[in-house]
Amino acid sequence: MNKIINMLLNSNEPSVQYKILLNILGEKPTLPKIRKLQEEIKSSLRVKLLLSERRKNGEIPHHPYRKWYGAHWVLATLADIGYPSGDKSLIPLREQVLNWLFSEEHQKHIKVINGRTRRCASQESNALYSLLTLGLADKRTEELANRLIKWQWPDGGWNCDRDPKASNSSFWESLIPLRALSLHARMTGSKKSKEAVKRTSEVFLKRYLFKRQKDGKVMNEQFLKLHYPCYWRYDILFGLKVMAEAGFIKDKRCQDALDILESKRLPDGGFPAEAKFYTVSKKVSSGRSLVDWGGVSKRRMNEFVTADALYMLKKAGRKVSP
Repeated sequence: MNKIINMLLNSNEPSVQYKILLNILGEKPTLPKIRKLQEEIKSSLRVKLLLSERRKNGEIPHHPYRKWYGAHWVLATLADIGYPSGDKSLIPLREQVLNWLFSEEHQKHIKVINGRTRRCASQESNALYSLLTLGLADKRTEELANRLIKWQWPDGGWNCDRDPKASNSSFWESLIPLRALSLHARMTGSKKSKEAVKRTSEVFLKRYLFKRQKDGKVMNEQFLKLHYPCYWRYDILFGLKVMAEAGFIKDKRCQDALDILESKRLPDGGFPAEAKFYTVSKKVSSGRSLVDWGGVSKRRMNEFVTADALYMLKKAGRKVSP
């Protein structure tokens, strides 16, 4: 076994071990050792911190969308790190999120301008993805999928831009819907979701995941930096991750992004977090995280970034070892 894989399998973070076993070594999720590892994720320090503000009724006493500690973001994070499915203690968080998304106040923000629905579709999408992954879905999650399909723009994506002249979808608002609907299609067999996913993939692929169509230049320099977590924002690693999940990672238009990702590999075989979208703090403020996800360093491996990066390389048919 190569050095980097061995290092990650000996990580103190069970979610990193979980991702390596499933995504790199191809272990089946039903194996007892995988289930045991998921229970370790459930009782890990990071998960305890994520859930540390729950009240006795199981709710987190903040608006569900408060960044990054509201119920919406906690569920999305748990879904991404391998938290075990079917935990009924998370139902109060589900209800917080769905009560918000189906509230009259939320409906007021759904605007149709020039025939296009202007919505932050990542909100419904993160909820759909989280609830499906965590085994907490019900008939309301089907309505979330229906909303996304109904709101899809002609070019295949989504956007919350209220400028009547806006006609191009947003990377930030389209990636998570792609992730959620591809999962929905796989789990339910929905032909509508599958077709929506195919259309959305072109939003990214025709731009090679980071290039402007008109001149081939980088759309946003931040897209080329590696982060974890990305929350609702975008970088090429998150883009490639969703492409892998949706089955498009071997499309030749992913190759340039994969080349850039490979160029960031460190001497030890790992990958760094080059920037972050969170601030570790106990003080209640926007952008606050109760969890440190390994910090930022151009010279030091970030295990969460590395686990995802190696998964991308394997799915693309590239070498996992340096």
